[in-house]
Amino acid sequence: MKVIRGLHNIRSSHRGCVATIGNFDGVHLGHRCVFERLLARGHELGRPATVITFEPQPLEVLAPELAPARLTRLREKLDAIAACGVEQVVLLGFGPKLAALEPRTFVRDLLVDGLAAALLLVGDDFRFGRGRAGDIALLHRIGAEFGFVVEDLDTVMHERERISSTRIREALANGDLERARRLLGRPYRICGRVVHGDHRGRALGFPTANIGLHRRVSPLNGVYAVTVDGVANRPWPGVANIGVRPTLGGERRYLLEVHLFDFAGDIYGQHAEVEPRLKLRDEQRFESLDALKEQIARDAAAARAYLGLPASGPEPERHTP
Repeated sequence: MKVIRGLHNIRSSHRGCVATIGNFDGVHLGHRCVFERLLARGHELGRPATVITFEPQPLEVLAPELAPARLTRLREKLDAIAACGVEQVVLLGFGPKLAALEPRTFVRDLLVDGLAAALLLVGDDFRFGRGRAGDIALLHRIGAEFGFVVEDLDTVMHERERISSTRIREALANGDLERARRLLGRPYRICGRVVHGDHRGRALGFPTANIGLHRRVSPLNGVYAVTVDGVANRPWPGVANIGVRPTLGGERRYLLEVHLFDFAGDIYGQHAEVEPRLKLRDEQRFESLDALKEQIARDAAAARAYLGLPASGPEPERHTP
């Protein structure tokens, strides 16, 4: 899949496409239905399927305090779009200049002068341009003027429930991992590289792998039984905390810390995929480190029981990830 970073990098070979536009956070079942239809229309017209998306996401610039937690970081989103068979992505850097474009200018610069799109596929609630003033009716009028077709998308439903990134975030926030899985079409995972931490977990008797979230806000918060891919030759069981560590003084950013059961090895720098399997509890503040340590032990025991492990594991195996 070609990734075109910014309008200035659009070349003649990228033009004459069929396109859709949106945030596509999570690349859930609804998004995949959009891409399937886009690919089908592109095949019919003999034109490449093009997904237009933004980085950062618009609300992260326009109203950071209101921006929702990201389901996927950029790398994960691009990988998921590529897996759907999309031929090219136009990645627009969203900032004040792009936000200030009038709707007509936005369409002309991007879809007409830039991509020479033959068809645009969007939902009927799509809004664009300065102050979100553009809507589907305006798109139809501009399309008729400049010679591209605008097709509306029906809402995608799953078991009588509308599929949306918002509903998936709600499910994750409520610890309903099964509902999130149904709407995504796959288990929810958080991916990132194992980085050095402050070794607080080791001091408490539970060494952790710290994984960079690359998010201002996490869609998950609390303690989970998890499995982790990328650190060994099979998914590895563990217990994870996602939050700001209030007992240890609090953090300004969310941290993902995973204690891998019965595991030893140097995994710094490894790319890990953490799949939460069961939410055990919300993050909370404890009055002392001893109280925190006792609760971590209870969490570990609960995670072991859920994942089908012995109450206390054997000596750690040595692994070279």
